[in-house]
Amino acid sequence: MATQTNTTNLKTPLQNLEEWEDFLKERYPEVPEKTGAFNPGKKKEEFRNYEATARPTVREFYRLNHRYQTFDFVQSKKREFLSLDRRKMGIWEAMEFLNTLVDDSDPDTDFSQLEHLLQTAEQIRKDRHPRWFILTGLIHDLGKILCLFGEPQWAVVGDTFPVGCAWSEQIVFHGFFADNPDSREPRYQTRLGVYEEGRGLDQVQISWGHDEYLYQVVKDYLPEEARYMVRYHSFYPAHREGAYTYLMNDGDKAMFKWVRAFNPYDLYTKSHERPNVSELRPFYEELIAEYFPAQLRW
Repeated sequence: MATQTNTTNLKTPLQNLEEWEDFLKERYPEVPEKTGAFNPGKKKEEFRNYEATARPTVREFYRLNHRYQTFDFVQSKKREFLSLDRRKMGIWEAMEFLNTLVDDSDPDTDFSQLEHLLQTAEQIRKDRHPRWFILTGLIHDLGKILCLFGEPQWAVVGDTFPVGCAWSEQIVFHGFFADNPDSREPRYQTRLGVYEEGRGLDQVQISWGHDEYLYQVVKDYLPEEARYMVRYHSFYPAHREGAYTYLMNDGDKAMFKWVRAFNPYDLYTKSHERPNVSELRPFYEELIAEYFPAQLRW
């Protein structure tokens, strides 16, 4: 049996991974799907209120994230991890591996990581979405195994944002970017930075974390809509605040409706009802086999 890892020991100020998600729920209350999932008209002072009331651990998390997520850092992490040579395992095996990441300090739940993934997928299934959508809900957080490869949480979770151009003021704790070395690089501090308007997000470097890592692992096996959900579900400045549309092409703008459709399941599906893993496993193993080979490179 794999050794269980307490997330409080992973070089991070957060008490547990869920602290970041709890902050997101306060910052982005659930909205009806029909209204769209972002509010570009939010007043700046209202946005800053979430910063003022954030827990000290969350503030420290964002301070580290905004200090160290530089353009060069993102490139270095891609070189380090995207050779995908750490291990080979199937999707269910990866879920069990993630399950060794235990939030012993989380006072709100004793659910395992695997159970949280199943909760998300089961709610999507209940709402009768396509099978690929259900599968995306099941796997979307598997990139958090980066924590088990020794990465600090600020380089695994957190709201993602482009690097190599000016940071949108819609990014929470924007003031912490003053400590980022890229703030002293003029080429990175214009609206477009090193990019061209409308070229598309595939040409843009996004801050490093579990989204991009998992996308690179699974991109050859999923439909485009699912790939966008995986790659950009933490890109809150874009899909909840409407920022960075000038970097998107028409394809990005069309696909982001799927990212917005997925977001409520990502944040709001935790419940007190524990899923029956043994009962659900046959369905999900069949679903996994429909899209993925027996083993993938991680």
